[in-house]
Amino acid sequence: MGGAERLWWLLRHFGHDACAVMELSGWRGRLARGDERIQPATFVPQSRDDDTIEAEELARRHEELLVLDARLPSRWRGEDNPIDTRPGRIPGALNAPWNESLPELRDGELVAYCGSGVTATVVLHRLHLAGREGKLYPGSWSEWEQRQDLPVERG
Repeated sequence: MGGAERLWWLLRHFGHDACAVMELSGWRGRLARGDERIQPATFVPQSRDDDTIEAEELARRHEELLVLDARLPSRWRGEDNPIDTRPGRIPGALNAPWNESLPELRDGELVAYCGSGVTATVVLHRLHLAGREGKLYPGSWSEWEQRQDLPVERG
């Protein structure tokens, strides 16, 4: 549930752009068996500063950004559930569930979040495949809901 996309995002975040997610359901070739001979290489991580957004900036700019909530619709609507202590969403966020196709999106700067920062990377990966890039709000709902100074929208 998003592990491969999270790794893809982390590798890119730390400067390794030569990475991809392989969906085995679409693979048409043969899979190798046995020992692999891989040449060792050195990777020096260099963290990007343009692919994330922090809560304060998101709170300040949420009306001008295209904010995508990767959680399931019931959590996006703010229905009571055992996971969220403060149900709801970031005001103005569109629901883009991680396990569904992307909704039709207008032009603009994209930000994705979810419950804890993992399944939002599925949405970011889909955006990337569609030729668009977005930022991750790594604190996601688990941070936002804890902050009483941040607004919440329900319904």
